Amino acid sequence: MEMETETQKPFQVDMGNLLAFNPFHNFPSLPTSRDELVKECIQEGTKLVQAIADSIFNLPSTEDADGPLVKLPTPTTKLPREKHLPKPKPPTKWEEFAKKKGIKKRKKDKVVWDEQTGTWKRRFGYDRVNDDKDIPIIEAKMTDEPGVDPFAKRQDDKKKRVEKQEKNHLQNLKQAAKIGALPSHVQLAATALPITGTQAPPKKVSKDELGNVAGMAATSTASGGKFDRKLPGEKPAKKQGKHRKDQG
Repeated sequence: MEMETETQKPFQVDMGNLLAFNPFHNFPSLPTSRDELVKECIQEGTKLVQAIADSIFNLPSTEDADGPLVKLPTPTTKLPREKHLPKPKPPTKWEEFAKKKGIKKRKKDKVVWDEQTGTWKRRFGYDRVNDDKDIPIIEAKMTDEPGVDPFAKRQDDKKKRVEKQEKNHLQNLKQAAKIGALPSHVQLAATALPITGTQAPPKKVSKDELGNVAGMAATSTASGGKFDRKLPGEKPAKKQGKHRKDQG
């Protein structure tokens, strides 16, 4: 920035961050006391705030029911982050397989044609397509075992698929927890639960950590865990957040 004259305000104003800075200010002499230093800082800060206010009123504004509104420009000063950059989650087994095979994810339609009922239905959720309740007859195959109920087998296969998905999801959480790419409470839940068939023992967690996770689970209900069934020796969950009291 070029040197400005004495008649101009030597302030650098970044309206995008509502930030003002005086690069030419310096104390003529060391303050004799802390009170004098505070007084000098307040005087200089008042000038900077006034410079920001003057710049705001110089911006084009639009009238609104609450008063004039201005649109701030793009910030020019790069401010440091409060927290570190989030670590990327490791790819899941399916993502690694899809990348190896060149499979690209494409967006599917939310509704599809259901041949059983002859109507358009949701792909997932309530009253979805190919719902077990809408299938009165299942066509027999040459590989079907005699004497096996096809409807019961269909339900059993679905249950096994769900259990496999839950197991894979837990494995992915454990893999992400190893590199610290999960929030603290999710990481604790992922590392505390063992996976069937693994050789590594589950991570030992402290009593306080288990209590924190149990407290979050208890207070997640509508009653805040007040009417939940308690285990022997379990302490009542601490109240979290503010409770609103309706005025009659």
